Amino acid sequence: MKSIRTLAFILTIILILGAGWFFFPAEGITIGDYTLRFPSLAEDSKPKEDEVDVDAVLNKVTKSFEMSCSDNLLDSMRFFRQYLKENPNRIYLPNDDYTYFDPLFSQFEEAQELGKTYRVMYYGDSQIEMDRISSVLRQKLQELFGGSGPNMIPAVQPVATISVSQQASGLNRYAVYGDASNQRANHNRYGVMAQFSQVIGGGSMTFSRTNHSQALDNVKEISTVSVLLGRNSQNFTATLKCGNIVTEPKVLPANDSVSLITWILPEDIQRGTISFKGNAEIYGILLDGDPGVAIDNVALRGCSGTIFTRMNESIARQSFKLLNTKLIILQFGGNRMPGITTSKSITPYMAELENQINYMKRVAPKATLLFIGPADMGRSYGGKMGTWHGLPELNDSLRAMALRNKVAYWDMFHVMGGEGSMAQWVRHKPALAGPDYIHFTFTGAQEIGSDLARSFTTYYDFYKLRQHVPSEKVIEFVNLDQKEDSIRTAGRIKLPSYNPYGIKRR
Repeated sequence: MKSIRTLAFILTIILILGAGWFFFPAEGITIGDYTLRFPSLAEDSKPKEDEVDVDAVLNKVTKSFEMSCSDNLLDSMRFFRQYLKENPNRIYLPNDDYTYFDPLFSQFEEAQELGKTYRVMYYGDSQIEMDRISSVLRQKLQELFGGSGPNMIPAVQPVATISVSQQASGLNRYAVYGDASNQRANHNRYGVMAQFSQVIGGGSMTFSRTNHSQALDNVKEISTVSVLLGRNSQNFTATLKCGNIVTEPKVLPANDSVSLITWILPEDIQRGTISFKGNAEIYGILLDGDPGVAIDNVALRGCSGTIFTRMNESIARQSFKLLNTKLIILQFGGNRMPGITTSKSITPYMAELENQINYMKRVAPKATLLFIGPADMGRSYGGKMGTWHGLPELNDSLRAMALRNKVAYWDMFHVMGGEGSMAQWVRHKPALAGPDYIHFTFTGAQEIGSDLARSFTTYYDFYKLRQHVPSEKVIEFVNLDQKEDSIRTAGRIKLPSYNPYGIKRR
């Protein structure tokens, strides 16, 4: 009898579980603050979504930047036309204007010739902390246009980076972003790094060449050191010591505006200490090399990109002019996701970002603007990891907002593979994203940085090619569709049959 009762008990449990599986709603049952879930027929009957094949996505991205090995200029023009119109990994340009970056490229090219350093201010959230992503873009652009060093850093750095080691004494840091652990000032003079370090009486900061295994080559070459500061007292003095190299102290008269002081050193240095005497607000320390391009990483943890209008416009305008800032990158969106509950909640965020873009246009009227959208973000729904609800719509809205405001846009979400890609980036071997399903690993950040650099430099390749083709021919050819191309190219549009312009193949 005992065995019969045991069997009956087991069958009863199976029946109860089967009923639960058949009738239990897929979305679960909410009781107070808790939701009870049970595998259901409705959920099990859903069609299985195809998982993102990360390697296939990355290979496809790489191939999308590869030009035919032919030396025929006509083939090159066809590649660029397809890239401009169809490549999902391209930088989207306002009004599809392929000349959008032309003035910027011209300035980058002339930097070394003029003995100047033109800067890129790269603002972003915690995805770019530790100089991730931005360090790869820096290396690629400096290989093309010259320049070196980790570039501008704050005098006090709360989060260590891979590109430079530093420490400070006697400096008090204030920041316009972040949680309560960041001190706020009783004014809005935060400087272009969204923070400043106050020195009263005296203080110092020491920097040294990085030994981090992930550091790229160019950041280790430092031969020009500068300090961006403001509101300094009479006879404020800054002194730089670098081993046996003798430098002259910099002494400033009292000044309420922004100043930039610079030491040009005879050789690359491994370590240096800047000592301050007097009172001042230190907005940034510039660690550069030879003339060329600099990428200034400004990682704003927890920020959704809406803090810039809280910063003093006069200081920002003076700073960007002194720094020769030619490109401003804004990489935001992910930190706003928890507040995106419906489509209606996206609209006010777009309005806030438009205000920030207008601010940047006022304080840096000669700078080109590029907005980078958020990465995919993973979240568990019913025990399964998927893309945060609302993220695809947010990404589309960000792109439309940027282009509407004449700002270029790079769609990082789709470069990764779109919906569901973050989960696969986490599971990839080696892992390309961390277990929080939000942040890239160093390997993943390097991949994203490389993709961004390749997209950007592809426009430079097209810029170089167009220097040798009449502009009216370029316009006519770009506006042809493939059918018209096959019929008309041999007739009306005459292009050289060779490629003497050194267009790089990837």
